[in-house]
Amino acid sequence: MAPPPRLPAGAAALLLLLAVASRAAADGNAVDVGVNWGSQLSHPLLPKSVVQMLKENGILKVKLFDADPWPVGALVDSGIEVMLGIPNDMLETMNSYGNAQDWVKENVTSYGDKLKIKYVAVGNEPFLKAYNGSFMKTTFPALKNIQKALNEAGVGDKVKATVPLNADVYVSPDNKPSSGAFRPDIQGLMTEMVKFLHEHGSPFVVNIYPFLSLYQSDDFPFEFAFVDGGKTIQDKGGISYSNVFDANYDTLVTALKKAGVPSLKVVVGEVGWPTDGDKNANLKLARRYYDGLLKKLSKKEGTPLRPGKMDVYMFGLFDEDMKSILPGNFERHWGIFTYDGKPKFPMDLSGHGNDKPLAGVPGVEYLPKQWCVFDDGAEDKSKLPGNIQYACASGDCTALGYGCSCNGLDEKSNISYAFNMYFQMQDQDVRACDFDGLAKITTKNASARGCAFPIQVVSAAAPAAAAVGLSAAALLALLMVLV
Repeated sequence: MAPPPRLPAGAAALLLLLAVASRAAADGNAVDVGVNWGSQLSHPLLPKSVVQMLKENGILKVKLFDADPWPVGALVDSGIEVMLGIPNDMLETMNSYGNAQDWVKENVTSYGDKLKIKYVAVGNEPFLKAYNGSFMKTTFPALKNIQKALNEAGVGDKVKATVPLNADVYVSPDNKPSSGAFRPDIQGLMTEMVKFLHEHGSPFVVNIYPFLSLYQSDDFPFEFAFVDGGKTIQDKGGISYSNVFDANYDTLVTALKKAGVPSLKVVVGEVGWPTDGDKNANLKLARRYYDGLLKKLSKKEGTPLRPGKMDVYMFGLFDEDMKSILPGNFERHWGIFTYDGKPKFPMDLSGHGNDKPLAGVPGVEYLPKQWCVFDDGAEDKSKLPGNIQYACASGDCTALGYGCSCNGLDEKSNISYAFNMYFQMQDQDVRACDFDGLAKITTKNASARGCAFPIQVVSAAAPAAAAVGLSAAALLALLMVLV
């Protein structure tokens, strides 16, 4: 075979320059902020398409809540940095070192260099007060075992184990950052744990939610919840705080200093603002919050006690209709994307203020355009209350509450909304639109008074092989085809 013709020197140089420029443009699309990719959706989107969307938006850091091979397999060879998760209900299992070794082999080393794993999150907010100490004895041993297993597998220098914690693990008696300390009931445990993290080069991962400060207290100053709020509180040494995010972060910094690890790296594992389910959860306020936060992060100004670049993961990627609403109806509405992968509002993830619609998830397919609505002509309406209760308990009525997006519906539309949400979550099964003869299926869009009655997406349910528990290594080849 004859050799290919040689390019003139000038042309070769031009091609090289174009290649470099192309790589620079691709790198320039990347943003520093990461995102939490949750899995509590009744109809998950195709992971391969989600990863494509992440890359198009320059999001190159993802935090997961488990190590499900389905989404993880889609992240292989993506260049996206990953924080894998070990759920709280597995912490006791990880108290056995053998089980920790198996987990690391199964979910970390089996991928080799094809998966860019940065952290392993051991549990998720295990010391939350609401858990009443359920994971108090199992979390730290699990952390130590996972890190030891990572070290012995030869990856401990680049993959670090940590524990994402809620901000309720530290307190301040006078609400000033300079008085920060770990909660008295876990002070000894936290001191041991942060020293372990420090010794192994692992970060402290904390979840900070300014929205919850506002939600939990009517007396909380509204403007102080926002990074651009402008309200200021004074602390010792002439330090002032203009927003609760900075104040909360520095309360942790003070607690770490008192625990003997003043330089321990801090990662904000979750921060965000919901868009429905409460009077203060809406698109306008969520956009305002993210706009202020992202601009702050782009300036790399940090906080008064920790100036400089911050490592932050937004919460979350999608609305999740299967999340528990015990904390509040807003829990299902944290996504910066809707359930079907559409951006909720314009954003500039680089923080430069050039807001534009983010790229959505491509190739999403929907169920037929039909809705389940209340049949006003039904003769026996005596069973209506029980059926509404059932529809909301098994579906999602969180948009119907006071101050929420569908709060303005009349009585009939409220009933129809509840019926339709259940119907859609059941893949439009005709049996899911009966309700003792009180409902009917219509092809007329039932949306009313600014409230959208959604059509559910075709679920990209995980391959059956994943459901029967094939190993990550055995499943990987199948996933590369199926996802």
